[in-house]
Amino acid sequence: MKFIPFEVKTGNENMKIDSELLDFAVESKLQEPIFRLYGWSPACVSLGRNQKDDFLDKEFLTRNNIDIVRRLTGGRALLHDKELTYSYVCPVAFLKNGENVVESYKEISQFLIEKLEKIGIHTEFGTQKAIRTKFDFCMLISTGADLCYQGKKLIGSAQCRKNGYILQHGSILYDYDKDLLEKIFKEKVNTDEIISIKEINPSIEMQNLVDVFCNC
Repeated sequence: MKFIPFEVKTGNENMKIDSELLDFAVESKLQEPIFRLYGWSPACVSLGRNQKDDFLDKEFLTRNNIDIVRRLTGGRALLHDKELTYSYVCPVAFLKNGENVVESYKEISQFLIEKLEKIGIHTEFGTQKAIRTKFDFCMLISTGADLCYQGKKLIGSAQCRKNGYILQHGSILYDYDKDLLEKIFKEKVNTDEIISIKEINPSIEMQNLVDVFCNC
Protein backbone atom coordinates (compact mmCIF):
# COMPACT_ATOMS: atom_id res chain seq x y z
CA MET A 1 0.00 0.00 0.00
CA LYS A 2 1.19 3.51 -0.86
CA PHE A 3 0.76 6.04 1.99
CA ILE A 4 0.45 9.78 1.51
CA PRO A 5 1.83 11.74 4.52
CA PHE A 6 -0.72 13.51 6.71
CA GLU A 7 -1.31 17.14 5.79
CA VAL A 8 -3.80 19.92 6.42
CA LYS A 9 -5.19 21.69 3.35
CA THR A 10 -8.13 23.82 2.26
CA GLY A 11 -11.30 22.12 1.08
CA ASN A 12 -10.57 22.84 -2.59
CA GLU A 13 -7.03 21.54 -2.25
CA ASN A 14 -8.16 18.36 -0.49
CA MET A 15 -10.77 17.50 -3.10
CA LYS A 16 -8.33 18.31 -5.92
CA ILE A 17 -5.73 15.95 -4.43
CA ASP A 18 -8.28 13.14 -4.07
CA SER A 19 -9.34 13.63 -7.68
CA GLU A 20 -5.72 13.65 -8.86
CA LEU A 21 -4.95 10.46 -6.92
CA LEU A 22 -7.85 8.70 -8.62
CA ASP A 23 -6.74 9.95 -12.05
CA PHE A 24 -3.15 8.91 -11.30
CA ALA A 25 -4.27 5.40 -10.38
CA VAL A 26 -6.32 5.09 -13.59
CA GLU A 27 -3.65 6.51 -15.88
CA SER A 28 -0.77 4.52 -14.38
CA LYS A 29 -2.84 1.32 -14.04
CA LEU A 30 -1.82 1.21 -10.40
CA GLN A 31 -2.16 -2.22 -8.82
CA GLU A 32 -1.70 -1.32 -5.14
CA PRO A 33 -3.97 0.84 -2.96
CA ILE A 34 -3.22 4.43 -1.97
CA PHE A 35 -4.14 5.65 1.52
CA ARG A 36 -4.24 9.30 2.48
CA LEU A 37 -5.11 10.95 5.82
CA TYR A 38 -5.75 14.69 5.97
CA GLY A 39 -7.22 17.65 7.83
CA TRP A 40 -8.98 20.84 6.78
CA SER A 41 -8.14 24.52 7.33
CA PRO A 42 -10.25 26.54 7.41
CA ALA A 43 -13.31 24.48 8.35
CA CYS A 44 -15.30 23.50 5.28
CA VAL A 45 -18.74 22.22 4.31
CA SER A 46 -18.46 19.59 1.59
CA LEU A 47 -21.50 18.86 -0.57
CA GLY A 48 -22.28 15.56 -2.23
CA ARG A 49 -21.72 15.44 -5.99
CA ASN A 50 -25.40 16.04 -6.87
CA GLN A 51 -26.59 17.74 -3.68
CA LYS A 52 -28.31 21.13 -3.86
CA ASP A 53 -26.79 23.93 -1.77
CA ASP A 54 -29.96 25.97 -1.26
CA PHE A 55 -30.15 25.04 2.44
CA LEU A 56 -26.86 26.81 3.19
CA ASP A 57 -26.68 30.31 4.63
CA LYS A 58 -23.59 31.38 2.73
CA GLU A 59 -23.32 34.71 4.55
CA PHE A 60 -23.24 32.84 7.88
CA LEU A 61 -20.49 30.55 6.56
CA THR A 62 -18.45 33.50 5.30
CA ARG A 63 -18.76 35.32 8.63
CA ASN A 64 -17.52 32.21 10.42
CA ASN A 65 -14.66 31.55 7.97
CA ILE A 66 -16.15 28.28 6.71
CA ASP A 67 -15.47 27.28 3.11
CA ILE A 68 -17.72 25.31 0.76
CA VAL A 69 -16.55 22.61 -1.65
CA ARG A 70 -18.19 19.89 -3.73
CA ARG A 71 -17.01 16.28 -3.46
CA LEU A 72 -16.47 13.79 -6.25
CA THR A 73 -18.61 11.37 -4.28
CA GLY A 74 -22.33 11.34 -3.60
CA GLY A 75 -24.18 11.62 -0.32
CA ARG A 76 -25.09 14.67 1.70
CA ALA A 77 -23.19 17.51 3.31
CA LEU A 78 -20.54 17.32 6.02
CA LEU A 79 -18.80 19.92 8.13
CA HIS A 80 -15.07 19.17 8.10
CA ASP A 81 -13.77 20.83 11.20
CA LYS A 82 -12.75 18.82 14.26
CA GLU A 83 -12.16 15.64 12.33
CA LEU A 84 -9.76 13.60 10.24
CA THR A 85 -10.58 12.54 6.71
CA TYR A 86 -9.20 9.52 4.91
CA SER A 87 -9.16 8.58 1.25
CA TYR A 88 -8.42 5.17 -0.22
CA VAL A 89 -7.91 4.49 -3.92
CA CYS A 90 -7.61 1.00 -5.40
CA PRO A 91 -8.46 -1.07 -8.47
CA VAL A 92 -11.87 -2.74 -8.30
CA ALA A 93 -10.04 -6.03 -9.00
CA PHE A 94 -7.83 -5.56 -5.91
CA LEU A 95 -10.81 -6.35 -3.69
CA LYS A 96 -12.42 -9.77 -3.34
CA ASN A 97 -15.87 -8.23 -3.86
CA GLY A 98 -14.95 -5.01 -5.63
CA GLU A 99 -17.89 -5.12 -8.02
CA ASN A 100 -20.33 -5.16 -5.10
CA VAL A 101 -20.62 -1.63 -3.72
CA VAL A 102 -21.64 -2.51 -0.16
CA GLU A 103 -19.10 -5.33 0.16
CA SER A 104 -16.34 -3.11 -1.24
CA TYR A 105 -17.10 -0.50 1.43
CA LYS A 106 -16.71 -3.18 4.07
CA GLU A 107 -13.45 -4.53 2.67
CA ILE A 108 -11.85 -1.09 2.55
CA SER A 109 -13.23 -0.12 5.96
CA GLN A 110 -11.62 -3.17 7.54
CA PHE A 111 -8.37 -1.19 7.46
CA LEU A 112 -10.01 1.52 9.59
CA ILE A 113 -11.42 -1.04 12.01
CA GLU A 114 -8.00 -2.60 12.57
CA LYS A 115 -6.31 0.75 13.15
CA LEU A 116 -8.89 1.93 15.68
CA GLU A 117 -8.58 -1.36 17.57
CA LYS A 118 -4.98 -0.40 18.29
CA ILE A 119 -6.19 2.50 20.46
CA GLY A 120 -8.94 0.47 22.11
CA ILE A 121 -11.87 1.60 19.96
CA HIS A 122 -13.97 -1.30 18.70
CA THR A 123 -16.14 -0.35 15.74
CA GLU A 124 -18.63 -2.31 13.70
CA PHE A 125 -20.75 -1.73 10.65
CA GLY A 126 -24.02 0.11 11.09
CA THR A 127 -27.38 -0.84 9.72
CA GLN A 128 -29.48 0.89 7.11
CA LYS A 129 -32.12 3.10 8.72
CA ALA A 130 -35.03 4.87 7.11
CA ILE A 131 -34.42 8.59 6.54
CA ARG A 132 -36.93 10.32 8.82
CA THR A 133 -36.39 13.91 7.63
CA LYS A 134 -34.56 15.74 4.87
CA PHE A 135 -31.27 15.38 6.84
CA ASP A 136 -28.90 17.59 4.86
CA PHE A 137 -26.21 16.58 7.40
CA CYS A 138 -24.71 13.29 6.23
CA MET A 139 -23.73 12.03 9.69
CA LEU A 140 -27.43 11.77 10.63
CA ILE A 141 -28.04 9.20 7.88
CA SER A 142 -27.21 5.57 8.64
CA THR A 143 -26.15 3.07 6.00
CA GLY A 144 -24.60 -0.38 6.05
CA ALA A 145 -21.26 1.22 5.08
CA ASP A 146 -20.94 3.32 8.25
CA LEU A 147 -18.60 2.43 11.09
CA CYS A 148 -20.27 2.74 14.47
CA TYR A 149 -19.24 2.58 18.10
CA GLN A 150 -21.87 1.05 20.37
CA GLY A 151 -24.53 1.76 17.77
CA LYS A 152 -23.55 5.40 17.18
CA LYS A 153 -22.05 6.61 13.92
CA LEU A 154 -18.35 7.47 14.13
CA ILE A 155 -17.19 7.26 10.49
CA GLY A 156 -19.25 8.01 7.41
CA SER A 157 -17.85 7.15 3.96
CA ALA A 158 -18.67 7.66 0.31
CA GLN A 159 -17.40 6.24 -2.98
CA CYS A 160 -16.98 7.08 -6.62
CA ARG A 161 -15.70 4.84 -9.41
CA LYS A 162 -13.80 5.56 -12.60
CA ASN A 163 -12.50 3.18 -15.26
CA GLY A 164 -12.18 0.20 -12.95
CA TYR A 165 -10.88 2.13 -9.91
CA ILE A 166 -12.53 3.10 -6.62
CA LEU A 167 -12.07 6.25 -4.57
CA GLN A 168 -13.52 5.88 -1.09
CA HIS A 169 -13.15 8.71 1.39
CA GLY A 170 -14.76 9.42 4.71
CA SER A 171 -14.99 11.51 7.84
CA ILE A 172 -13.57 10.24 11.15
CA LEU A 173 -15.34 12.33 13.79
CA TYR A 174 -12.76 13.43 16.35
CA ASP A 175 -14.96 16.07 17.99
CA TYR A 176 -17.86 18.33 16.98
CA ASP A 177 -19.64 21.55 17.85
CA LYS A 178 -23.33 20.65 18.15
CA ASP A 179 -24.53 24.26 18.13
CA LEU A 180 -22.53 25.09 15.01
CA LEU A 181 -23.82 22.00 13.19
CA GLU A 182 -27.41 22.93 14.00
CA LYS A 183 -26.90 26.48 12.75
CA ILE A 184 -25.38 25.28 9.48
CA PHE A 185 -27.79 22.43 8.73
CA LYS A 186 -30.88 23.99 10.34
CA GLU A 187 -31.90 20.76 12.01
CA LYS A 188 -31.52 19.19 15.42
CA VAL A 189 -28.38 17.07 15.80
CA ASN A 190 -29.40 14.00 17.77
CA THR A 191 -26.38 13.05 19.84
CA ASP A 192 -27.92 9.60 20.34
CA GLU A 193 -27.09 8.93 16.68
CA ILE A 194 -23.45 10.10 16.43
CA ILE A 195 -20.32 9.87 18.58
CA SER A 196 -16.81 11.29 18.45
CA ILE A 197 -13.39 9.97 19.40
CA LYS A 198 -13.25 12.55 22.20
CA GLU A 199 -16.50 11.23 23.65
CA ILE A 200 -15.24 7.65 23.52
CA ASN A 201 -11.89 8.44 25.13
CA PRO A 202 -11.07 12.06 26.07
CA SER A 203 -7.40 11.19 26.57
CA ILE A 204 -6.89 10.47 22.85
CA GLU A 205 -5.37 13.51 21.15
CA MET A 206 -5.70 14.27 17.46
CA GLN A 207 -2.01 13.46 16.99
CA ASN A 208 -2.56 10.02 18.57
CA LEU A 209 -5.18 9.34 15.91
CA VAL A 210 -2.89 10.53 13.13
CA ASP A 211 -0.06 8.36 14.45
CA VAL A 212 -2.13 5.17 14.63
CA PHE A 213 -3.19 5.50 11.00
CA CYS A 214 0.19 6.62 9.67
CA ASN A 215 2.29 4.08 11.62
CA CYS A 216 2.16 1.40 9.01
